[in-house]
Amino acid sequence: MKKFIITILAGLVLAGVSTRAFAEDKVTTITGDMVCGKCTLHETAKCQNVIQVKQDGKTVNYYLTKNDVSDAMHEDVCHGDSKKVTATGVVTEKDGKEMMTVSKLEAAK
Repeated sequence: MKKFIITILAGLVLAGVSTRAFAEDKVTTITGDMVCGKCTLHETAKCQNVIQVKQDGKTVNYYLTKNDVSDAMHEDVCHGDSKKVTATGVVTEKDGKEMMTVSKLEAAK
């Protein structure tokens, strides 16, 4: 019985930590030029969408994580082309790079 109670308490603690992590995910919208990280920037080993945004006089690269939304527009920017886009999603940092998991991606108006 003691092990059962400890297991339940551990599960509740983990659930609290997980809920807090999800609550911190902030949805962000950015507008910039989308390019291919491999073909245009020569920074990734495989084709990957990157949105370049001007912030405080500097160019910030947002590397889009692969999903159906980001992959749908890749042909528009592969092989050196660029496209002005607006993206909405969750931004995280990984290995010093801004990573964005997009939920919406469309041509900028």
